[in-house]
Amino acid sequence: MVKFEIQKQDSVKLYKIRKTLQELSQITGRGTELITVYIPKGKQLHEVITTLREEQGTADNIKSDLTRTHVVDSLSKVVQRLKLYKKTPVNGLAIFCGALPREEGGPPGSEVVKAFEIDPPKDLKTFLYRCDDHFHVDVLKDMLKDDNLIGFLAIDAKDVGWGLLRGDKIEVLKESSSGVAGKHRQGGQSAKRFQKLREMELTYFFNRVAGTTREYFIDIYPIKGLIISGPGPTKEEFVNENYLEYRLQDMIISTIDASYSGAEGIREAFAKSSDILSDFRLVEEKQIVEKLFQQINSNSGLGVYGLDDIINYLKNNVVSTIIITDNTKLYRVEAKCNRCSSIQEKIVEEQKIILIKTEFKNSSCPSCKSTDIQISDQDIVEYFDLLAAKTGTKIEVISGVAEHGLMLTNIGKVGAILRYNPNYSGK
Repeated sequence: MVKFEIQKQDSVKLYKIRKTLQELSQITGRGTELITVYIPKGKQLHEVITTLREEQGTADNIKSDLTRTHVVDSLSKVVQRLKLYKKTPVNGLAIFCGALPREEGGPPGSEVVKAFEIDPPKDLKTFLYRCDDHFHVDVLKDMLKDDNLIGFLAIDAKDVGWGLLRGDKIEVLKESSSGVAGKHRQGGQSAKRFQKLREMELTYFFNRVAGTTREYFIDIYPIKGLIISGPGPTKEEFVNENYLEYRLQDMIISTIDASYSGAEGIREAFAKSSDILSDFRLVEEKQIVEKLFQQINSNSGLGVYGLDDIINYLKNNVVSTIIITDNTKLYRVEAKCNRCSSIQEKIVEEQKIILIKTEFKNSSCPSCKSTDIQISDQDIVEYFDLLAAKTGTKIEVISGVAEHGLMLTNIGKVGAILRYNPNYSGK
């Protein structure tokens, strides 16, 4: 049996990358003036800077004054950012830069040049420079796709099912009946003939299963491990007789006794394989949420939910782990008085950001009555990340569409496990 190992990724880092790429995907330039630079692992930064300076010279030939200014300014900003690095980061570096419209809007020429830097989750392998009307983000988006694929085969003599565990989702690919006749109780010659026919049908079925398994798990989804399950001895017979191609045979992680085959068998096998796949992200997330609910249901005082309480506990260094779904879409809007430095804040849903910002902008400081107020907004995960960094708190961003993510959604999409019960009196 193969030993399956997974390279773990920081869930907060992946969340930030996904969010940034989503924002970049929605940006369209007024012309071909948005800069994309991919710097592969190990490439010398001075070589990249030389290339970009050459592009600045080429940009002087752009006919549109506004586009030329935007391109030259964007290239200059990228060069400035690169000079802050002593060497290329371990996985490489991606920089996106362009003249973007102000939040409050404005005419052509009022744009602000902004740069976005992304530390890729995997090794960048090729150098890329593009000046276009959009940012080229597909390479990084592909990196975010989980390539730690596990195949599931749930089989008995009646039917079979194929499933795939990918990232935060277990999906059923196909179900099929065997066409193999059931057991026969008649005796004599007819019984022997019937048994012979059944064995032939079973062999044909096994060969068909092996072919479909190779098609799914070699040709379409290149898996890294295979779990075979089902009731009775059929699965062992299928495995021991080596019907599977040798590559798949070598990928078998485990054979699991289950009550069902087909789609139900796949889900059952996944539920029973938690120990085997403990490093797999979906299993890991399931265990995290189950631990949270165990603490909540036991009334230990260590499991809590409710955004205001969690923020308060976090600020007071009581939180061990925060668990939050990736589809929370909450933001912290802050209004800071430039005269007395007092701060007002509200946690709001994404669609209410502009409304709350307007309210803060049209009001005065409650402490000194000044109207000189600086307003900003921040994604709730990024806000948690800043607070957590000060207290050593761990943050787990989990899938909001998986079963355990939906459980967390039912209590507000955010939960926390505390270091100790702050309400424990010792009496």
